[in-house]
Amino acid sequence: MKVVTVEFDNALQVTWPNGETSEFSFLWLRDNARDPESFDSRSHQREVFTANIDPDIKPQRIELSQAGEAILVWWHEGDSEISYPAEFLYRYRVPVNHTSAFPKQVYWDAEYDIAPLQYSNLINEGQTQPLLSQLATYGFALVQGCPCESDSVNQLASLLGYIRTTIFGGLWTFEADETMADSAYTSHDLRPHTDGSYSLDAPGVQILLCIDQEATGGDSVMVDGFNVADEIRRTAPSVFKSLCEIDVEGLYQGDGVKLLASRPVIRLNKAGEFEQITFNNYDRNTMTLPKDEMARLYEAIQLIDNQFNSPARQWRHQLKAGEALVFDNWRLLHGRTAYSGKRKISGCYINREDLVSQYYAHFDGSDRG
Repeated sequence: MKVVTVEFDNALQVTWPNGETSEFSFLWLRDNARDPESFDSRSHQREVFTANIDPDIKPQRIELSQAGEAILVWWHEGDSEISYPAEFLYRYRVPVNHTSAFPKQVYWDAEYDIAPLQYSNLINEGQTQPLLSQLATYGFALVQGCPCESDSVNQLASLLGYIRTTIFGGLWTFEADETMADSAYTSHDLRPHTDGSYSLDAPGVQILLCIDQEATGGDSVMVDGFNVADEIRRTAPSVFKSLCEIDVEGLYQGDGVKLLASRPVIRLNKAGEFEQITFNNYDRNTMTLPKDEMARLYEAIQLIDNQFNSPARQWRHQLKAGEALVFDNWRLLHGRTAYSGKRKISGCYINREDLVSQYYAHFDGSDRG
């Protein structure tokens, strides 16, 4: 990218080869200078003291480099010039909308036919991209051929970030245990839900590895929460509004622990795109709201939860020993049908920011830094 012409009066005005023009304020230019005194390229941290910049700052001189690949700015008399590469300016020529972390998401329902990934390819050959691609596009991946031990969960987690320690520990293993104060430890039907509705920052990724399967029933159930939310937005806008506006409080209370957090069932980003689904009817706290708002909330819960529990929405699969589900807990709901017999699962949580970071590192070549 090259600059064709440059002018400055009250701001820097740049003309690009396609005829497009851009304007940069002098304060923005000084604040975002990339010279070593202003910016540490190793840590990607700003060194300039923004509060001390004169709001009415103006350069002493501006020149276009001979090849048009940079603009040279002299801010103060006697100082050296600071170079602003044309590519850098072009990257920031327009405001950036707050868009989804994963821009190419594909919604799905019960008919979705997932392409399984092989553990050996992911771990031994370091093929992280297929896993990240499925998580970003569809919200989950099925990994086959895992050694039937908890360390397999640790190895899969290492591809995405680090294991998050919660009230359940880091790596955990569970099977039916009626002494535990949590619905996941029963053998009953477990309706679709997201985990961590009682957490201020719900886990971003969950891994569930089947270590032992000698049971009848116990199908894993996955639901694309964004797909359900999208249909409600189109067909029941007033209910969609309620789901986006009314905070629902999640509660975990048991084993000497009490956790509370609240947020709407559907959370959008500034561009109006889906950012997070939070729904767990098991963990929903007792709430009292104004009469009309309470009625709106119940109407919304009944509509969306019936959608989550519709067979037409649910991808079902009985995990075999050595199979793992890796899924986005901010998008997908998961559950399980009732079972009898032995079913042993090992798993963990990973922070959402780690998944997003890995995706940017592997797929986002337009790093705006």
